[in-house]
Amino acid sequence: MHEPEPQRSPSSIELLFDTEADAAIRAEWDALAAAGMSSLAAHTSASNRPHLTLVARVGLPALGAEVFDGIPSFPLTLGAPLLFGCGDRRVLARSIVPTGELLALRSLVHDAVGPGTDAPHTAPGEWMPHVALARRLRVADLPAALDLIGRDIAAHARVVRHWDPAATSITTLAELPPRRVSAR
Repeated sequence: MHEPEPQRSPSSIELLFDTEADAAIRAEWDALAAAGMSSLAAHTSASNRPHLTLVARVGLPALGAEVFDGIPSFPLTLGAPLLFGCGDRRVLARSIVPTGELLALRSLVHDAVGPGTDAPHTAPGEWMPHVALARRLRVADLPAALDLIGRDIAAHARVVRHWDPAATSITTLAELPPRRVSAR
């Protein structure tokens, strides 16, 4: 009898935010947890940081820092809440407004990793930029959860990292430098 191959978790290329935006997202995680709701605050691993997944798949190739040469930090807006999934428990997330700079970075990363079978919500044509707040929020708790989420969060893209859960490794691929202001 043939035993099925164990299911592997996808690794991901992720975008991290500036310190202030990171703290604002963590404050929302903490508010959800303090109210007794599902929250990413409960996940205390070093890999658990507020982030935007650019691509996720099993067998994701390694990228070199040169892929990100010349890409400066850019502003982002973490906006309205959204839900993923079905049933009585859902993923609660904040949407991220897709700017030209974000779409260009996403396209660059996807071109660099090449074709493959992407995880849901990260494939071309399906990508939904977001930051997760809770993984198993009860739909019945949604009104109270929404009361705990503040206004839009102004953020800056700061770091690109590779998270590989199979190797339990986090690799910083690039620190995006501040945009240079040209003298006139």
